[in-house]
Amino acid sequence: MEQFKESILRLVVETSSNLPPDVRRAMQNAMQRETPGTQSMLALEMIALNTDMACDNEAPICQDTGLPTFEIKTPVGANQILMKTDIREAVAEATKLGKLRPNSVDSMTGKNSGDNLGPGTPMVHFEQWENDAEVEVRLILKGGGCENKNIQYSVPTTLEGLGRADRNLDGVRKCILHAVWQAQGHGCSVGAIGVAVGGDRASGYAFAKEQLFRPLDDINQNPELARLETYIMENANTLGIGTMGFGGEATLIGCKIGVYNRLPASFFVSVAYDCWAFRRLGVILDARTGAIKRWLYKDDTPAIRMARAEKLPLTGREVVLNTPLGEEQIRALKVGDVVLLNGPLHTGRDMIHHHLMSHDAPLDLRGAALYHCGPVALKKGDGWAINAAGPTTSGREEPYQADVIRRFGLRAVIGKGGMGAKTLAALKEHGAVYLNAIGGAAQYYTKCITAVEGVHFLEFGIPEAMWHLRVKDFPAIVTMDSHGNSLHADVEKASAKKLASFADPVKI
Repeated sequence: MEQFKESILRLVVETSSNLPPDVRRAMQNAMQRETPGTQSMLALEMIALNTDMACDNEAPICQDTGLPTFEIKTPVGANQILMKTDIREAVAEATKLGKLRPNSVDSMTGKNSGDNLGPGTPMVHFEQWENDAEVEVRLILKGGGCENKNIQYSVPTTLEGLGRADRNLDGVRKCILHAVWQAQGHGCSVGAIGVAVGGDRASGYAFAKEQLFRPLDDINQNPELARLETYIMENANTLGIGTMGFGGEATLIGCKIGVYNRLPASFFVSVAYDCWAFRRLGVILDARTGAIKRWLYKDDTPAIRMARAEKLPLTGREVVLNTPLGEEQIRALKVGDVVLLNGPLHTGRDMIHHHLMSHDAPLDLRGAALYHCGPVALKKGDGWAINAAGPTTSGREEPYQADVIRRFGLRAVIGKGGMGAKTLAALKEHGAVYLNAIGGAAQYYTKCITAVEGVHFLEFGIPEAMWHLRVKDFPAIVTMDSHGNSLHADVEKASAKKLASFADPVKI
């Protein structure tokens, strides 16, 4: 199959940069549900612009291109060893081209392989089928933010707000609603979930992820599960979590449920959460040449344009901030304000925060804004170019953030999903603010970068390095201010009350 590697590379690039039609339709429905003029609607408008930009430029929709997972059906006797070799080479080439971020990290040393290759990466699952003429390849790119919100329940169990979940369909219902609620904005809602009922702990999670390969607009062949999927879609969107966890009318764009047999002693409900950047495509290949015969998940019509306007709709009431920032500027901000950031911006995520706990910063961070971001960066001559630069989930930095703010005099922290009580207290004490950027909007934010002014700690790998950027009109929303207010805490509390309204048994 001399064209197999080329076809896989084409699949990887297309999956990274182009949302499939079923996801686009679901996102359009979410936009129709949402209330105009709200923070959630602003986020959806930016998501729409970002989706179009990524498709037009053949660039990553989100900077976190995840861990590539391939599901492949081959004719009996196909050489899977050679096919896996070609897949690995195609993934490495896509990484070199900036279509994938280098995401394969040695769990013992912390070293990034730089090419997305290593033990367990990429994930390749083969299955034989009785079709000698064709090979089916499906690919999903599921980022770390939503992967971290996967959850598995062993029932019977007691769930916050919902009470006891038993070993029946109503118990499954409660587990799924709780799974949506616990994700809040950390997994870049609006999201989609794959659910597996039964199996063991390992097969349950794997089967839950397999459900995400189903089209969002299909109908479950099991009538009971079809009714449960419909129930979840109707009711999860009333929880008020909204896009990015800002509160709102749209929280979920898909729910797909499958069932495995189980051991008598075990009853697992496994939930795989995926973000709005639902990157999943597939191809049917000629088994002789490896050439693409047709695409899966794609309609014959051109890609649906998502954005309603060419630019983000601004009101003129946005607050313009120029870094470095002063305390008086920050104290004047309040939750809900939309800001446009200009000037130097420094990235720092997991390894940078850990490093700064016991080392000096490589430059003066007083008055600075620190961006929780692991970009896709490409070497260009003597310098660098950023190919995707959306925010990562901030909650992972909660153990460090307050100390970093205090030690280095930060005035702004930028990320997604919000942070906890320790960081909120530090914002109030030291006069700093948390700005929520729109998760997944990697191309929109890349266009706000006017220069890459330097980089430190490349030995940590490209995503974990500290990049020194210059930005213009970088939009974000104040969700935690210097007066002790947190939109994230408010939405979690309000949605918990709504979750509790589903505690009574329901006949599906």
